[in-house]
Amino acid sequence: METIHLRIQDVCKSFGNLRVLNHVSLDVPQGSFTTFLGPSGCGKTTLLRTIAGFYTPDSGEIYLGNRFMNTVPSHLRNAIMVFQDYALFPHMTIEENITYGLRIRKMPKDQIQARLERTVGYLGIGNLLDRMPGQISGGQQQRVALARALIMEPELLLLDEPLSNLDAKLRINIRAELRQLQQRLKITTIYVTHDQAEALALSDRIAVMNEGKIVHYGTPQELYYHPADPFVASFIGKVNLIRGRVTQHTLEGTWVDVQNITLLVKNHFTYLQPQAEVILCVRPETVRIVRASGDREENAIPGYVTNFIFEGATIRYWVNALDQEWVVDVFDPAEVLPPDTKVFLRLKPERIHLLPGGSQK
Repeated sequence: METIHLRIQDVCKSFGNLRVLNHVSLDVPQGSFTTFLGPSGCGKTTLLRTIAGFYTPDSGEIYLGNRFMNTVPSHLRNAIMVFQDYALFPHMTIEENITYGLRIRKMPKDQIQARLERTVGYLGIGNLLDRMPGQISGGQQQRVALARALIMEPELLLLDEPLSNLDAKLRINIRAELRQLQQRLKITTIYVTHDQAEALALSDRIAVMNEGKIVHYGTPQELYYHPADPFVASFIGKVNLIRGRVTQHTLEGTWVDVQNITLLVKNHFTYLQPQAEVILCVRPETVRIVRASGDREENAIPGYVTNFIFEGATIRYWVNALDQEWVVDVFDPAEVLPPDTKVFLRLKPERIHLLPGGSQK
């Protein structure tokens, strides 16, 4: 059974007349990596700063372990934040930057040295200690900022888009290192980003935020394949959203009519009444695209290719079917289907997710 380390209960926060956090509740397990994900202005950084103690909630409660944190000053929370710009002191060496917090606490020098050696060993930056921040790369600066946080042995590590200033290739490398380090140290970590791929790659759980609310909280797999609503579905990765109507339920699954084509949906655990309007969520990589033959395949929709992009291991196709444009990803393609090729889109019944409602957000 999981131990809840951070508990957020019904937290609200406004700045003037603008409600930024709107009754936010969340339980974060001990030792987990949780990401706040959402578009700009959704409230994710405000929530992170409220947890850190930089903002006081207007209402609601925050607990770290069993401790009520609303009235605890930020410097007494043992929750350390790594900022987007790293905030390194330019006039201090890397060693002085990393050990700054311990020196302020007047920790004995031998203990500081022991922690320093252990921390730089985790991050592989022992050869940088005598340099200045302006003499090292962006990726190295990110590791130094992380070392400065980890050397404090925080109970809670808070990361506010720490990789956003790095180039794409370095971001991928650093996020892999960060995930391995967090799993090794088992520090409860909260990460803020608007990058969906980053959230999926790093997280045990993701809290998707929109307009000051958490609209879905779950594992990356749950959010990707079983999103709570069309906003979550379209925000995390690429998705095809198709309107349909439930016709019947059988032992095989749920049958849905889409413009007079009947499709089978399996592994859908929410009962929807016959005739209910639904939205089918279909990920591009779960669709099989085949050349049209004389007979339509089972659970397949006729269409034609309108465009494609060759990406080496993958071809992304755009296909016109059911009077809308579908995106289909084909891995390790054996051939390229040119525009105007007639095709069938074969939908895997177990990979279709149904959402109630006849409109898309």
